[in-house]
Order: sequence, then C-alpha cells, then structure tokens
Amino acid sequence: MNLGLRVEVHTYVGTRDGLTPLVDLLKANDAGATFLFTLGPDRSGRQLRNYLLGRLIRREADALLRAYSLRALLHGWLLPTPHIARRCAEAMRAVRAAGFEVGIQAYDRTRWLEEALTADGAWTRREMENAQSAFREVFGEEANVHGAAGWRMNRNAFRLTQLLGFGYATDTRGVEPFVPVWQAELIACPQLPTSLPTLDEVMLLGNGSAEAAADVILERSADTAGGGHVYTLRVEMEGMRHLRVFERMLQTWKGRGDRLLCLADYFDDLPHKNLRRHEVGVAAIAGSGRAAVQQAEFLL
Repeated sequence: MNLGLRVEVHTYVGTRDGLTPLVDLLKANDAGATFLFTLGPDRSGRQLRNYLLGRLIRREADALLRAYSLRALLHGWLLPTPHIARRCAEAMRAVRAAGFEVGIQAYDRTRWLEEALTADGAWTRREMENAQSAFREVFGEEANVHGAAGWRMNRNAFRLTQLLGFGYATDTRGVEPFVPVWQAELIACPQLPTSLPTLDEVMLLGNGSAEAAADVILERSADTAGGGHVYTLRVEMEGMRHLRVFERMLQTWKGRGDRLLCLADYFDDLPHKNLRRHEVGVAAIAGSGRAAVQQAEFLL
C-alpha cells in the first residue's frame, strides 16, 4: 500500500528545532514526505489564547499542552512574533536539499485558521499570494503543492489553487484522491485528502497517550479500501515531543510492506489520473473543528 506523508510545520520553534530530527528519522527509514510550511509571522500564542478563552473543557487544553511544547505556542501572545521564513530560511532549504518535497501551508497560519472559512476573495488572494511570495524568496521557485492550514478553505481558495498554478493540493479531509467541485463549480486542481486521523486528534478524543493514539492510527491505516492513505503529521509533535512514537509508526508501516512517499510520488503512482469528481463541503472533524471535506461523487 502507498502511504503519503503530509508534514505540517506550524511554528518558529518547530521550524528551527524540529526539522532536522524529523528529516534524519525519515531518511533513516527511507521514507519520503512533503513538508508544508507556514511562511509568515508566528502568532501561535493567539491560537493558544483563543483555546483558553474559548472555555474548552479542561482535558482539551491539557491535550494541547501535551501535544506541543509550551514555548512553541506562546509566540504572538507572550513572546515576540518572529517571521518564520526570514529567520528559518536555511532550515527550510535544508529540507529540500535532503530530497524532500516542499510546499505551502499558509502565510499566517493563525489568521488562516480564524478567517479562511468565511473570508472574501480579496482577503483569500492576499494571504495566498503572500505565502507564494515568501516561498519564492526562500526557495527561488514556485510551490507545486498547497495544503491549507486546518484543511480550512473557501470557494475563492479552491479557485486560487487552480489560478495560481499549483499542480495539486492537499487541502481537504476525505478517503481518496479526487477533483473537487464546490457548489457545482469544477476546480481543475486535484486534491489528495488526508484520510487518516492525526495523532493530536486521537489523543484529544481519547484523552490517552501518544503511544495509544499511534496504535489507533496504525490500525486504521491497514484499511486499504481507498487504495492508499495520506497521513498528516506535525513537526511540533512527531518531529519533537513524540519523535520516538513516530519512529515506531514508520517501522510498523515498513514492516507491513507499505511504501512511504512524498505526495508528488503518491500522486504520480496513482493507477490512473482520470480522477472522479467529488463535491466539497464544510463539516466538523472530531478533534480539529470545521474543515473542507470530500463528499458525494458529482455525477453531472
């Protein structure tokens, strides 16, 4: 079975400290992966503040702090707001130099999470073009893949994945690769949806350990009904606090004979590129909130 690894890089601390250990682990296990970067200001402290002020039940706040280092969550609230791409460009380029695919998650991830679902076209275009510009400054080329923070999208964001020239995107949750249709509008940019729950989602819902959450994900990944899976991991979790847990996951997948691929290779290895069209809507994902999700096949 093919397993695409989709790596989100959220914070300044994660970009600075988490990339090298994760890259080394992936290379040691002969695993490909696609790294999706936050490229602008790190205002993750605002996200933590909103969690706490939003009066989530106690275990949810505790799960957030267990998942990420506290320092990685304080920028933009109690610590200064660093510009990630300007301060960590060399670390980002080192990922590409190590042979991994790189792409865009967001310019300002916190702002995208807060506003993207309902944002207008001008706001959406500005955020996505800012991310493109920052990516170009770091890597000297255009990004081929877009993977929205929190899988939060709107009509204009889907249109822009096509208009801004991305070869494919990974902005959604679902079960198999598809061509998205938003309210009867065909978007000519294929989607490779995340098909497995994330480590923090499982931890949050079960209030359990990372080890127990990994077992749930490994069991779910054995289901090959969709022909393969895309798994989203976070540098701030699997690359830092839970690196050894992720090492066991990699070794289990390899022991089963699964192929661990970057998303470009996952896409290239699909048995055919005549993907089915599926409607896209917004729905609640347990442990992650509202997100763009693959829905019924569009047959018109």
